[in-house]
Amino acid sequence: MRRLTVLYDEACPLCVRCRAWLAEQPAFVDLSFLASGSAEARARYGAVPWLGAELVVVSDAGDVWVGAAAFLMCLWALVDYREWSYRLSGPSFAPLAERFFHALSSRRRRIAAFLEPSRCPDGSCRAMHPAGAHSYR
Repeated sequence: MRRLTVLYDEACPLCVRCRAWLAEQPAFVDLSFLASGSAEARARYGAVPWLGAELVVVSDAGDVWVGAAAFLMCLWALVDYREWSYRLSGPSFAPLAERFFHALSSRRRRIAAFLEPSRCPDGSCRAMHPAGAHSYR
């Protein structure tokens, strides 16, 4: 296996950040990224039923991983995280990793709201709290 194609949700800010992070990591195999909603993704992988709904990874040999398995394949491809892919896919942690990935994936739009750029880039905004709403002692 020489290349993995990662199909990600380009409308999801969390997914876009994860894609950028993956692209910056040293990898054992080449990673290419393709927005799951793109015409190229539909032309190349239109038969993949999860396209756009789940993280999908496709190898140059045609193997397909979806969801938590796709996430683990991304970790497997990375120099600094391959060992984690083995740990998280083992019998002790696989159920936990799958539940974690499913929880993260199903809430990705809500989580992404916390990652949006600050609306106050100069730092002049302050959070407004009603008087007496908090008291620290």
